[in-house]
Amino acid sequence: MSEKELGKKWDRCLADGVTKLGTGLGLGIVFSVLFFKRRTWPITLFSGAGLGMAYSNCQNDLRSHYLLHRNKKQEQ
Repeated sequence: MSEKELGKKWDRCLADGVTKLGTGLGLGIVFSVLFFKRRTWPITLFSGAGLGMAYSNCQNDLRSHYLLHRNKKQEQ
């Protein structure tokens, strides 16, 4: 994998992380205000879930170079 490809993957990871963290933070605030009497735990929960999804996506993206791709149809 070239440095350029690795840089693009890191850029995608960062953008995905910021997007999912922001979405989780927004949802956490909405749920906190509307349903949980302004408690902070929904904000933490949703932000953590967003970061966890971003981390998982990034991990899969960075490992995709090393995965072996098999044909679905195996010839005998």
